[in-house]
Amino acid sequence: MTTLAELGNYIDAGAAKIAADIVIENGALVNVDTAEYYKANVAIYHDRIVAVDADVSDYLNEDTKHIDATGKYIVPGLIDGHIHVECSKLSLTRFAQAVVPHGTTSIVSGLDEYISVVGLDGLTEVFDELAKLPMKVFWGLPYKTPYTIPESTVAYNVTGADHDKYQALEQTYGVWETVREAIQTKDEDTLRAILAAQKYHKPIFGCSPMATGKDLNQFLMGGVHIDHESYSHEEFLEKARKGLRVVIRESSVTKFLAENIKAITENTANVARHTSFCTDDVNAHDILTHGHLDHMVKLAIQAGVSPMTAIQMATINGAEAYHVDDQIGSVAPGKQADILLVDDPTSFNVETVISKGEIVTVAGEEQIAFMPPKRRANILDTVHHHNLTADDFAYRVADDAKQAVVQTINSVGPFVRKRLDVTLPVIEGVVQPSVADDVALASVIERYGVNGNHARGFISGWSIKRGAIATTMAPDDNNLVVTGVNPQDMALAANTLIACGGGQVVVVDGQVISLLELPIAGINTDMTPNELAQKELDLKEAARQLGSQLPDPLFYLSFLPITSIPDLALTDGGNVDYPNLKYFDPILSLEK
Repeated sequence: MTTLAELGNYIDAGAAKIAADIVIENGALVNVDTAEYYKANVAIYHDRIVAVDADVSDYLNEDTKHIDATGKYIVPGLIDGHIHVECSKLSLTRFAQAVVPHGTTSIVSGLDEYISVVGLDGLTEVFDELAKLPMKVFWGLPYKTPYTIPESTVAYNVTGADHDKYQALEQTYGVWETVREAIQTKDEDTLRAILAAQKYHKPIFGCSPMATGKDLNQFLMGGVHIDHESYSHEEFLEKARKGLRVVIRESSVTKFLAENIKAITENTANVARHTSFCTDDVNAHDILTHGHLDHMVKLAIQAGVSPMTAIQMATINGAEAYHVDDQIGSVAPGKQADILLVDDPTSFNVETVISKGEIVTVAGEEQIAFMPPKRRANILDTVHHHNLTADDFAYRVADDAKQAVVQTINSVGPFVRKRLDVTLPVIEGVVQPSVADDVALASVIERYGVNGNHARGFISGWSIKRGAIATTMAPDDNNLVVTGVNPQDMALAANTLIACGGGQVVVVDGQVISLLELPIAGINTDMTPNELAQKELDLKEAARQLGSQLPDPLFYLSFLPITSIPDLALTDGGNVDYPNLKYFDPILSLEK
């Protein structure tokens, strides 16, 4: 919070009574407020922009640092409008190290993966870390946790009472990830969250994939202001026409920009001005290979969007959507000093980044040290479970059964899972996986020491022929998820992650062939982005030894407990039929 004295100094700096710390000279301003390009100089005092004019000489003294922007374009810092930052597996410090050089200076996040593990009190350490980073996080309190319907097990359940408390606080910017089904069922905690946000005039962030017509109308009656989930450009356009601030998502596994952008490029409606960008879930390898929000700007331009419009979508549009345009989104006096120098709006290569008034990179080279804090025990010791045996992964039925007709969870894409019925052999009362029929065993195991839940089911569409993989980075509840065709390997995979406090692992024929330890809440690491990117490649290569043809089996596995992915999921509570919001028994029938 800005103090009275600090505000007075900012006012004096705006009047040139206090000299600027940094001046950017001779650049071409990309003015996203007025959609103009023109020559300008920018003066910065502490973390704020104090002048954007043709002449800022009155703001300088002998100590002012000069940055020559001749031949460069001055652009606002980029805003990721919806990201589960923890799903990158990078700690917040390392995530900032990865994305800020690409121009992302602000993100909107619920920090929900941390909450599921360490609770709201545990966020104190997270916010302490964020305060020291050259990246801002605009935090929305999740509408509730867990998100799963029916409810799975997490370490902390966010309730309506939490919203009554937290929506009143300056650090809270709204309600995060409000799913359509929670409004549809009139979940009491969700309705309390909505009312608390409305009381303090804070936006409600929505999540309504494939919602149209009456379903969308019902959702909007819950007061949702923003939505980041559209599977088609028709859906995207309908949401925009009904007043939503729509967000295009381009994650590591869900790439919707090419489809959603058609609502802009193939329509005369002015959809673009109410459109912003998000990456939702990204990994280190993709960030280092392709970029972050800068990559989305380039993709939009390549799809036919004008450079000015694409840059607005990555800056001011998102700031307005989330009601933070008083702080960020454009290069203007009073705004945070989040400024990029790019080569040209069309090519959009980020060369220099200033965030919070601090020079972070010049010509792509880091100018500051990204040093993770010392981690406390409460965030490192979060996996609590006894060792498991192969028998724990057996799906047991009647001893005299010879065959079982099972309903598998069939993956036809990272965010689409459908029913597939398969007949499997039963040996001594245990249903067997089938390599020939592409059916593997799957388990989700509660790992917080709350109730010891262990749900078992069957997945297909993975082409797993041997071994097992496991992960504790698994939104929305981050329990221990294991799949494979060999119960002994599944047990070894699970026990390996229990022993190291969380991570991701690939096991083949009784050997751990690749392991990524994620000791921070069982979901993150302080490895550098480059180190983690290499480990991600190692895990992918190891997973290929299982025979899987999926582009990223561990990413798919981490999403298996997300119930809102149409239509099926597996949580520690059981096999989930999400369209009907209930559990289902995967054993359809037994034959003797």
